[in-house]
Amino acid sequence: MALSPRMPELAALEVLLAVARTGSLGAAAREIGTSQQAVSARISSLEAQTGVPLVTRTRRGSTLTPNGTLVVQWASRLLEVAAEVDEGLAGLRADRRSRLRVGASLTVAEHLLPGWLVALRLETERRGQPAVDYVFTAGNSDAVIAQVRASEVDLGFIEVPRAPAGLPNRVVGHDELVVVVRPDHPWARRRSELTPTELAAVSAVTREAGSGTRETYDSALLKALGPGHPPPAPPAIELSTTSAVRAAVLAGAGPAVLSELAVREDLAAGRLRRVSIAGLDLRRSLRAIWLGPKQPPAGVVRDLIALAARG
Repeated sequence: MALSPRMPELAALEVLLAVARTGSLGAAAREIGTSQQAVSARISSLEAQTGVPLVTRTRRGSTLTPNGTLVVQWASRLLEVAAEVDEGLAGLRADRRSRLRVGASLTVAEHLLPGWLVALRLETERRGQPAVDYVFTAGNSDAVIAQVRASEVDLGFIEVPRAPAGLPNRVVGHDELVVVVRPDHPWARRRSELTPTELAAVSAVTREAGSGTRETYDSALLKALGPGHPPPAPPAIELSTTSAVRAAVLAGAGPAVLSELAVREDLAAGRLRRVSIAGLDLRRSLRAIWLGPKQPPAGVVRDLIALAARG
């Protein structure tokens, strides 16, 4: 039920209890650490708000009215419960500062997040702050979004083309997907760019539905093909990790679309070849997401987001 406007604030009740304990406005003021005039004004305001006389003032001190005695009894119980809540909230804040639960999509989890966490730990030590325990889970972007919505993690990192509705987010970086094949694939010897139509006609090795890589690729390809184009060929194989897709390509399963971060070493060593596709924009944003207000929570959550954005 909603409280009435007559319900006083806890701070005003604390002043009333101090008057009851000390027996005078002056002594209550000294106990609280304020002036006698401030205490007197607070009691007058409390009486005006409640519509009940609470304190009788005399030259020899201040005493509670019968109604004031009753209100003090109620307020004592209320303030005891409030103190328990306050202590509990302090514990939750301390736990949040000392433990960070992070969920990350696989590209971020495998190639970026470990470095971010190490850098955050070093920065925490440099500041002389208490060490933070990290609880880290990896999954596709849809799974991370669900974890954030369910408060199973404090912070998520995803790689979908669009920010999820209803969750605050911040872009922390950018990535690009690349089409890759083995060196013995016919596309590796091709001198001209492939067209989106040619790419769509081939069954590729892909990530599973719900992954940021798959969503980015499907969205970019459909946009490049334009309306009225026949649907792309179904995937040759759907796999749930970037490493599995990469291994399948190296084993000769066909072309695949992967983050440049995941195949950078393979491209440099010549184990894989990049295929250029005309008019296909595979750039994407990497986002931090959280539950709550627009600004990320202060503390390690905000620190990690800032560190990730710095690269």
